[in-house]
Amino acid sequence: MFTRHYGVWPKELPKTLTLPKTSIFTNLAISALRYPDHTAIIFYDAPVTYRRLLDEVETMAGYLQAQGVKKGDRVLLYMQNSPQYVISYYAILRADAVVVPVNPMNRAAELEHYIADTGSAMCLAGQELAKYIAPVLEKTDLEQVVVASYNTYINPDTDLDLPGEVAAPVWSDNVPGLVSWESAMAAGHVPSAHTAGPEDLAVIPFSSGTTGTPKGCMHTHRSVMATAIHRVTWSQSTPDSVHLATLPFFHVTGMTGSMNGPIFTGSACVIMTRWNRTVGAKLIERYKVTAWTNIVTMAVDFLSNPEVEKYDLSTLVTISGGGAAMPVAVAEKLKKLTGLQYIEGYGLSETMAATHMNPVANPKAQCLGIPAFDVDSRIIDPDTLEQKGPDDVGEIVSFGPQVTIGYWNRPAETDVAFIDIDGKQFFRTGDLGYYDEDGYFFMVDRIKRMINASGFKVWPSEVEGLMYQHPAIHEVCIISAPDAKRGETVKACIVLTPDAEHHTSVEDITRWCKEQMAAYKVPTIVEFVTALPKSPTGKLMWRTLQEGEWKETD
Repeated sequence: MFTRHYGVWPKELPKTLTLPKTSIFTNLAISALRYPDHTAIIFYDAPVTYRRLLDEVETMAGYLQAQGVKKGDRVLLYMQNSPQYVISYYAILRADAVVVPVNPMNRAAELEHYIADTGSAMCLAGQELAKYIAPVLEKTDLEQVVVASYNTYINPDTDLDLPGEVAAPVWSDNVPGLVSWESAMAAGHVPSAHTAGPEDLAVIPFSSGTTGTPKGCMHTHRSVMATAIHRVTWSQSTPDSVHLATLPFFHVTGMTGSMNGPIFTGSACVIMTRWNRTVGAKLIERYKVTAWTNIVTMAVDFLSNPEVEKYDLSTLVTISGGGAAMPVAVAEKLKKLTGLQYIEGYGLSETMAATHMNPVANPKAQCLGIPAFDVDSRIIDPDTLEQKGPDDVGEIVSFGPQVTIGYWNRPAETDVAFIDIDGKQFFRTGDLGYYDEDGYFFMVDRIKRMINASGFKVWPSEVEGLMYQHPAIHEVCIISAPDAKRGETVKACIVLTPDAEHHTSVEDITRWCKEQMAAYKVPTIVEFVTALPKSPTGKLMWRTLQEGEWKETD
């Protein structure tokens, strides 16, 4: 067991947590019993109590069962952040079925893959996505789609700027196989007894498919429960905490940190369907938000708001996130604005979010954190599998209660994803990192992202972190580019700040880089772009840029 980090473990917290032997749905039932009139959700100024949330979950669960959904069946959830997403998620679990969260940016071919792979016959979708899922009904075994209109849950008198899909009129099309949310709820079906337990499947999020076709990560109620409880215990969340939900719920970080965790504690969740920096600031002030989980690009945009300082952000207690290292320069700006240090964590779809978290009272910059409750992490040589010591770079492997039990319908890929160490099955993350003398883990990069320039290893995330210190750089993505002499070289794709757009040259950036970093790390190619490609969770899609760069030379 890796215990080096015990020296910096928060003194107020236990090192192990006993998990409830109940389902994720049970967390909602208990919170509704304890705090029936407490606000569970705030959606563009409209509150939903725990009593109402549970009642609507029960009704939708009854409808799903009336359509033939049985224990263990997979149900697609193809929707953006909204009260209906939360209701759908918990209704699927209440029906003893399995949630298959689908990226709202996925279209026909991807939807067909998920349906065929999981055998899903039912889908709950947002109305803006109905046009993409409807044609799939004729080509697959999908039988019915329940279509939700987000604006039926907002406060019509809100002064907040609404995303287009939230402001859109209620869906009322007559399409075979598609049923409105209101019709499904009005049917008034009552579900049978809830029987799912901790070892039953609960959620199958799909990995990003960085090495091929996306793979479904099988998570039980126990593994989903683990990260939900770990997160709120680590941050000492209470029923009076207020969470701002800006990360998408289909992604495990948003699912755990902004939905499952708050429902476990009986907290309130302020939901945004789409990120808007001004609306975000208003919501923090208006509802006295205490916790905000975000990612680097969201924080950068928030800080770029010229009016951000006029809002009262004093109720914030924690600001946290993951997905990519928070550049020191951005973290410093955030601390100057809020007085809070950014708390970074680390996890994957395969681990239902965090396996590592920084101690709130003692975080380290650009650090993954320390292994969480009951997590055993090691660093191994990816080729020889030899265990590494402090400061030695290798592959991060982890064992813990939140780790997937395997990939859906892919036993061979499941086998190669795990390695036996000391009689325990450790998951191979594919991420390169190291731990320091104190037991803090640090990311170096994805194994396949490393740039080999004339034999020198260049880690893009390190170069990006350095370049964010330049005042003219708003966003940057480092990729490799073909080079006749070096084999490959370093290229920087940069979005400049509005103030720097007309008086910053490529030479200015290159000159600065030469002063700040080793020569072999300095980008030999600098390209100014108006925007960088991002995933729905806001992560920079470096692979899109990388593949485009090399495709031009094919």
